[in-house]
Amino acid sequence: MGNVGLLLVGAVLFVNGLASLGVVRGRSVAPLNFFVGGAQVVLPLLVLVQGSSDPAVVQGTWPSLLFGFTYLWYGLIVQRGLETEGFGWYSVFVAGIAALYAVQSVGTDPVFAVIWATWSSMWLLFFVLLALGRSHVGTLDLGRFTGWYLVLLGIPTCTVPALLLMDGRWSTSPTAGWGALAVLAAAAVASVALARRPQTAPAADDAVGLASDDELGQRVVATA
Repeated sequence: MGNVGLLLVGAVLFVNGLASLGVVRGRSVAPLNFFVGGAQVVLPLLVLVQGSSDPAVVQGTWPSLLFGFTYLWYGLIVQRGLETEGFGWYSVFVAGIAALYAVQSVGTDPVFAVIWATWSSMWLLFFVLLALGRSHVGTLDLGRFTGWYLVLLGIPTCTVPALLLMDGRWSTSPTAGWGALAVLAAAAVASVALARRPQTAPAADDAVGLASDDELGQRVVATA
């Protein structure tokens, strides 16, 4: 799957972020989550079966499995109206693994260290929203913050790196790492500002966001 999968994940995060903001209806994002999640689970499993004795193969495939399962799970949540607490607790496991790899990548690839840290923070937000049930921190709407965070950072942390890696233009310099960190900080600040903007009450029947309680994930969270 590799870089191709990473390229597609950017689209999933972007669209799911729009769902969290109520721009698109939750069930409309299910097919994309099933497609990308299924590809990120099935294809790496086939690779592992064929080359399971090679440590490099295992190292290159487990991230797809770790994250791919979340897209499948989220697709089921929005399509079948499943309860979300289990997904939230799985998300904190993903966040912990991503944080570990962010720390380990600092010395070898500072840009990917920032990317791993960004993914960790995304899944940590899912944990806070879905496992702990926290929707606000002070005046900050965590659901809207998460939506904007995914919209602003999904493509830059997935699709853009995939394109650069496939073109052979990836940089592991400290300068590139600081640049990536600046992008992360700017997107986080922008997400806070956008999440705190006054919201107009949606119409009862034709709001672009959630029209019913069973379409989960649009105002609460959209999974990566």
